[in-house]
Amino acid sequence: MLLVDKDTFQAEVLEAPGLVLVDYFGDGCVPCQALLPDVEALAEQYGGELKFVKLNTSGARRLAITQKVLGLPTITLYKGGEKLEELTKDDAVKEKIEAMIKKALGK
Repeated sequence: MLLVDKDTFQAEVLEAPGLVLVDYFGDGCVPCQALLPDVEALAEQYGGELKFVKLNTSGARRLAITQKVLGLPTITLYKGGEKLEELTKDDAVKEKIEAMIKKALGK
């Protein structure tokens, strides 16, 4: 998984071709840390079909706000710079993330 920041987000996510899944997390976010192994497992499984990146919102609060990320953890799927779908807080679990990925891939 690629770690992006406020300087690389535009190029790596909004201007990237195809589907991009962004894992928004924060330094003190315990649920984010618990979710990370699941997201990394999905990245291994689906990494050939879409791009996986993560963004630490602790150092990019303004960017998170511009993307309307108001709670953590938040998993967002982008295509062509547009948000397709988003899961946040209690909905951000492996099963729902995988269902969102499969839907976007047409599986």
